[in-house]
This record gives sequence, structure tokens and C-alpha cells, in this order.
Amino acid sequence: MTASVHPHPSRTGAGAPEPGGTPGKHAKQRTALEQLGGPSGLVYTMLPVTAFVLANAALGLTGAIVTALGTGLAITVLRLVRKEPLQPALSGLFGVAVAAFVAWKTGSAKGYFLLGIWSNLALGAFFLLSVVVRRPLAGVVWGALNGTGTAWLRDKPSRRAYDIATLTLTAVFAARFVVQQWLYDEDRTGWLAFAKLAMGYPLLAVALLVVLWAGRSSAKRLKAEAPAER
Repeated sequence: MTASVHPHPSRTGAGAPEPGGTPGKHAKQRTALEQLGGPSGLVYTMLPVTAFVLANAALGLTGAIVTALGTGLAITVLRLVRKEPLQPALSGLFGVAVAAFVAWKTGSAKGYFLLGIWSNLALGAFFLLSVVVRRPLAGVVWGALNGTGTAWLRDKPSRRAYDIATLTLTAVFAARFVVQQWLYDEDRTGWLAFAKLAMGYPLLAVALLVVLWAGRSSAKRLKAEAPAER
């Protein structure tokens, strides 16, 4: 008599990949989110800038540079101790180091913000160019992070939605450049720090909501059209 063989529960449980499924998809999405720094990223971004401005008023440029670098290093060590993602920690420290180097090289506290100002101009131009060549970066990045590829390029409404999202990001970068460059020219170091923080994560969050809208709108359209193509 042959005994019937039943699959082991551990092989058929909820944790096992279903036929035709995409194992690891959610893990990849969590990793992509973590790479943005998480909610604590806002605080980590604020501290070196705030420390630099306060130290510059009390200790002068050299003291401000040392304070900003020390704060950035302390944040990096803290993130490593807490076992947070390594990439945001190192990139944050690198950004502080480069900004401090520019300030030291220019001999002016406002030089600390110079790299960020021109980075906004470069990013704005890059995003705008992607719309001109009909490859809006919001759609390209969204497709890469979510594994949806570039199928949206063949759907005009989807491409239009990603155009809007990309132009929103372009507007954010352009606004940052215009305001912060004006403050730089006017030697308003304190207001430069305020503008960098106020126009940083808050504006980016608004733009990312538009990207999210475009991504979901495109996904809904492509899903609805998939059965018709079969």
C-alpha cells in the first residue's frame, strides 16, 4: 500500500512564493524606501547645516567647518550603531565634507551652500531635458524602482502624467536655485540655511506625491489594457 505524500507545511505556507509570483519584490521596495533615509533623514539633514550656521556666528568660519564635520561624523556613527542603511549615512557625510571644503576654499561661510545651489540647477536642467527628449525621468525612475520597466512609454496618457511629475520636480529644483542663488548673492548666510531646509524635504515631498499619482495612474491604465492585448 502506497502512502499518500502531503507537502510539508513549511513549503506551502504563506511565506513561500506562489506560482508565477515575484519573490523578493516587496523586499526590493522596502530597500528602495530605506535608501531615501527614512523619516529620520530630515533631522539628519538639518543638524549639520544648523550646527554650521550657529558655529559660524560664535566661532567663525574655521570653527563652523570643524563643527559641521564633527556633527556629520557623529550622525554617521549613530546610523551605523543603529544599523541603519549605510548608503545614506556615507552620502550624507560626503555631502557635508564637500560643502565644508568649498566653504574653506572660498573663505566664506556662504560657500558651504554653493555646491547645493548649483546642483539644483544641474538637476533641474537634466529633468527638463528628459521631458524634451520624451523620456521623463519620473517615469524612468519609477519604472526602475517598481520593476514595471518602460511599458508606459507606449501609452500617451501615462507619458503625459510622468511629464507632469517630471516638470513638477524641475520646478522644485528651479525654485531652489533661484531663491538660494539670490540669497547667496546678498550674503544672507542665515537665510540660506533656512531656505535650504525649508525648500528641501517639504518641497520634495510635494513633488513625490505628484510622482506617486503619475505612477499609480499609469499602473491602473496598463493593467486595464493588458487583457485587451491578449
